[in-house]
Amino acid sequence: MPWLYVLLAGVFEVTLTLSMKYANGFKNVPATIGTFASAGLGFLFLGLAVKTIPIGTAYSVWVGIGIVGSSALGIFLFGESASPARLACIAVVLAGIVGLKLLPA
Repeated sequence: MPWLYVLLAGVFEVTLTLSMKYANGFKNVPATIGTFASAGLGFLFLGLAVKTIPIGTAYSVWVGIGIVGSSALGIFLFGESASPARLACIAVVLAGIVGLKLLPA
């Protein structure tokens, strides 16, 4: 169950970054509400996860999910660069997430 909490925290981290983009400097009220709600839920699930998973591992995986998810959605939704070098860097982050999940804590 704690890894499910980390996954959910990561999903809310991605939602946080997307809603922040749409909040337009917090001028878009619904997106601003989504930003703060996503932040709160992300912290809630991360807090539940670190009851069992070491903080360094949980935090790193949480941030990594946010990085990979936000980068991928930035490419698909906002036309951000998908250069080979950028994709390689995202792959390195993804490999780190998998490694932290698979290695003993």
